[in-house]
Amino acid sequence: MRTQVAIIGSGPSGLLLGQLLTEAGIDNIILDRVRKDHILGRVRAGVLEEGTVRLLEKAQSATRLHAEGLPHDGFSLAFDGRDHRIDLAGLTGGKRVMVYGQTEVTRDLMARRESGNCLTIYEAANVRPRDFEAAPYVTYEKDGVTHRIDCDFVVGCDGFHGASRKSVPTKAIRCFEKIYPFGWLGLLADVAPVHHELIYANHRRGFALCSMRSMTRSRYYVQCSLDDKVENWSDDRFWEELRRRLPAHHAEVLLTAPSFEKSIAPLRSFVAEPMRFGHLFLVGDAAHIVPPTGAKGLNLAASDVHYLFLGLAEHYQDRSSAALDAYSPNALARVWKAVRFSWWMTTMLHRFPDTSDFEQKIHEAELDYLTHSRAASTALAENYVGLPF
Repeated sequence: MRTQVAIIGSGPSGLLLGQLLTEAGIDNIILDRVRKDHILGRVRAGVLEEGTVRLLEKAQSATRLHAEGLPHDGFSLAFDGRDHRIDLAGLTGGKRVMVYGQTEVTRDLMARRESGNCLTIYEAANVRPRDFEAAPYVTYEKDGVTHRIDCDFVVGCDGFHGASRKSVPTKAIRCFEKIYPFGWLGLLADVAPVHHELIYANHRRGFALCSMRSMTRSRYYVQCSLDDKVENWSDDRFWEELRRRLPAHHAEVLLTAPSFEKSIAPLRSFVAEPMRFGHLFLVGDAAHIVPPTGAKGLNLAASDVHYLFLGLAEHYQDRSSAALDAYSPNALARVWKAVRFSWWMTTMLHRFPDTSDFEQKIHEAELDYLTHSRAASTALAENYVGLPF
């Protein structure tokens, strides 16, 4: 079997790149080690930058997003028992974010791909990129048979634990990592959100986030220790703890319901450099991870796709390698800015195990300055809505 671009991973970044390539007439095959229903069963973040929305429009996959997504012009920072609204639109010349679940993005891209009869191979075991410095190909196993796909380029969209980055020789790659000493306990429930915009709460008991998937489905988080267990948290205990960390006027109107998903996610920052190795390119979580505090994970993957698509389109349409050669430095420049922003948001809003009362007061002073200085608020808003790409 042969294709122009072999994409490993059928999450949103792999599907988005595949659809952009298809729309441009560039042949591609996507492989994934799991079933389609497993991918659609994963619950992920859902705050989309305008750049991500534009890419989905370009991929002809944004109809439902515009019909069902929730545009947000701001969000609240809650501390000292009060709300402090960050006016995203007012501070950035009208820019906003769109709340739309990552699972729905994936579903829309899958539907678009299937409507064009494009090939996605699910349950492909032991997928491996091979000989990517010279004559690239991908091998995989299915139904007990080993298969080979020859290609011009291999793109690794297979996440932090995927085979693509692991296939790179150790001496050819440098990794930077920070592990945070806490996690997020997240809960999903079919209940109206406590507020029409997101609330990021800094509290002496720890961080909390009030988010949503729709006006009838809410996603809430509380900071917890890394050694905590989901089974230690009944729904009642979660709702009680969330109320403690919110300003009183939100706690009083918080609606509760039985959860249908509950999990603990550790937080880390991770970057691998470079993001290109011959004919192999890393995209999204295969190359970088950010804590979800700044809502950058999916959006960074989308900007990677943007830069790589430009390079591949230029290669096939103009016979030029300039944009492909610029892929890694261009993507990493934006990645590191987002990593910095996510680190800053995480550091400012969470209570670390060794945080003293003095340091807590410093966090509160920083938040007070941030919300009362237009210049500081503008810097926050510009990063939150997404730096240009």
